[in-house]
Order: sequence, then structure tokens, then C-alpha cells
Amino acid sequence: MTTPCIENAGVDAWMVRFADQINPDNQRWIRAFCRQCRAVFGPALVDLVPSYTTVLVQYDPWQMTDVAARATLSDLLDQLAPESAETVGRLVELPVWYDVSVGPELALIAEQTGWTMEQVASAHAAGEYQVFALGFVPGFAFMGLVDPALATPRLATPRQRVPKGSIAIAERQTSAYPQATPGGWNLIGRTPLTLFDPQSDPMTVLEAGDRVRFVPITRDCFIELGGDTTPVGEGSA
Repeated sequence: MTTPCIENAGVDAWMVRFADQINPDNQRWIRAFCRQCRAVFGPALVDLVPSYTTVLVQYDPWQMTDVAARATLSDLLDQLAPESAETVGRLVELPVWYDVSVGPELALIAEQTGWTMEQVASAHAAGEYQVFALGFVPGFAFMGLVDPALATPRLATPRQRVPKGSIAIAERQTSAYPQATPGGWNLIGRTPLTLFDPQSDPMTVLEAGDRVRFVPITRDCFIELGGDTTPVGEGSA
């Protein structure tokens, strides 16, 4: 990781850049930084937005000047130590039904790797993935890094509607669609879990810094857990 730098991000925010490239190890520093920010800024802190390599720190300019906010960040970074690898993020398990009916790109990835679709599913489920950031739509977690053999470019023509719960790959990232939405990632399965609920607290199952494992389940188990088996392209919710 490069030496963190502080960049201006407007009249009430600073951007702290921890690295120039995506790396799961970045999260050890980012989570420690966010924890310390909450402690030192106190009520002057408006929001923290962690991403792959940066954290946006928004503060209340009525409670803290930009000079004071930057000095606070500088002091914090001088003393910052990363979280240990063992304590970074919660471990969240997501059940997944890997099947070509709900994950049509299983066949595509199997063809490009020379593996069977079962081997593709097993390779995907074998990884432990870091949640780098949330974005695109509420609850959509950008996770990585997948096995290089599974890395697959986004679809040339995005789907107009990707079913809720779809598990997908784009390049070396993976994710789960929290709601039905357009999307161009490669679909390989579906989870029965509700990943975003505005009535819950917190509203999202996953948070930046979490570790995620995908657990293969059978079709029957998927149905028992409330999953929708409607094939992709047939208007599932």
C-alpha cells in the first residue's frame, strides 16, 4: 500500500486515498481508519463512504473547519495501524443455487475454462471474498477477487432485467443483485436471501469490509428458503 494521501473533495469533505490498486489487504487499513474517524470526529462526522482504495470523509462545517478536519485526518493517519487479518470484517455466508436456468453464464464460463459447470460453481464457492464497496443500487456489494480462471468480461449487451438474488461475475469481481435491475454481469446462480430491505436496520445484509462465502445449496433447499426458481428472462422478481 502507498502512503495515504488526503485530497480535497468539496467544502465539507476530504478524500483519503490509501492505494492505487484494488487489493483485499486495503480493507485492513480502511476499516481501522473508519473506526478511528468515528471516534475522533464524534458528532462533527456526517458520513464515511469507504470504497476499493479510498474513504470519503464528510464533516459538519459548522462544527469543524476544513483546516481542522484535515489536521485531524493527518494526525489519525500518522498513528494508524491496520486491523489484523483475523478481525477484518464479519464472515457472512450466502446460500446459492448454482444452475444454468438462473445462471445462464455458467455454460459460458465452463466453455472458456474447459471445466464443467459443476467445477465452475465449486471454484466460485471455494473462495472467500472481501466486500470492497457498496454501490450501483442499495445493497449491491462489489466483492473480490475471484479465481483468475473465472474472470469474465461484462456482457457486451446488458440485460434489461436481472432477477433479484442473482449471483454474478464481472472480470475478477463477484456480487449478488439485491433487487431486480438492469445489469451486464455474468449470472451463475441465485441466492434466496433478501439482501436489501429498507424496513430493516441495517437495511443491507452486507457492508464494506465484510468477508463473504458462497455456500452451494440444492434446488429443493433454495425453494425451502423462499427462492424464486423462475428462469432468467422469464420475468422473475
